[in-house]
Amino acid sequence: MAATASAQVDACDANTGPPSADFEHYAAQQWPLEAERAKGNRQNVSRLANRLRLALEKGDTVELADCPRGDTAHVYLYEHFDEIGRFYVVRRPAFRDFSYTLVMRASGKQYTVYGTPIWSQDKARFLTVACSWLPPRGALTVHAPASGGIATDAEIPLPTCLDETESCSARWDNPSWIAVTCTRTDGSSRRGSEFVVLKGSDGVWKTFGR
Repeated sequence: MAATASAQVDACDANTGPPSADFEHYAAQQWPLEAERAKGNRQNVSRLANRLRLALEKGDTVELADCPRGDTAHVYLYEHFDEIGRFYVVRRPAFRDFSYTLVMRASGKQYTVYGTPIWSQDKARFLTVACSWLPPRGALTVHAPASGGIATDAEIPLPTCLDETESCSARWDNPSWIAVTCTRTDGSSRRGSEFVVLKGSDGVWKTFGR
């Protein structure tokens, strides 16, 4: 059976004229860097102009198409293949947004997250942190592999990200304990927020120490 390509084409405003100079400049800078990252995985990752091609396990491929035009402008940039989750991590900078697309190698299913995946010590879950003022996002999300895809275990609000007073990061101290550290964005010496997120015996993630 011949391999087939499944194309992912996000909304792209084709009526706004030719590609923007800013997009072309950004792409010219980023595509060579992407090619360097893909060197060790060339049999599975390739690019044809504005289309990123990712090979799937059964011989098919997924194509992610860039958009150079208007407010819908975005680009897909291969970052790496996650061996634990068996998915491609693809960065998606856009005119008004920034995200990552996770592409499952077995099925081609795609999931949008707003931070790079950070796995727990037992490899059962990963977390992502979304912390931005524009667009407004402030959340620590715990994800888990489920039925060949990715499920959300918990989403913890990070309100100080939304008012631009702090920038937050998170780490696993153990598979049931996440430490969150926030730093002030105003350059002051004041200490930022610190708290922990714990998974209880009931399976619910709860915050302590805010």
